[in-house]
Amino acid sequence: MTPEARSASSGSSPLTNGSGAAAVLSAGIGCFALAVLAIAGDRSATIKSALIFYKPTGPLTGVTTLAILVWLCAWVFLDLRWRRKTVPLAQASIVAFVMLVLSFLLTFPPIADIF
Repeated sequence: MTPEARSASSGSSPLTNGSGAAAVLSAGIGCFALAVLAIAGDRSATIKSALIFYKPTGPLTGVTTLAILVWLCAWVFLDLRWRRKTVPLAQASIVAFVMLVLSFLLTFPPIADIF
């Protein structure tokens, strides 16, 4: 008996990977948000002052806090959309990996100084 036939006969729903794909992709989105916010805070005095949530640490508190909020919002949004679906996990992983690499590059000083 095939796994599909077993799950259909047992009455349980088939396994989906949407929640996992949402977690992977949202991690990439959060990393990219951190890099973009760090560059924005370095380049704009207005944004820099807006990102200071705790004076002793400067704009770092705002950058990390907002990046975490972006990550959590992306995770919740994607999980709600993909929870009961099977999505192409390889594509979500590749996009997340590309965003992670871009994040590293954008926070590398010689590249960040271009912006």
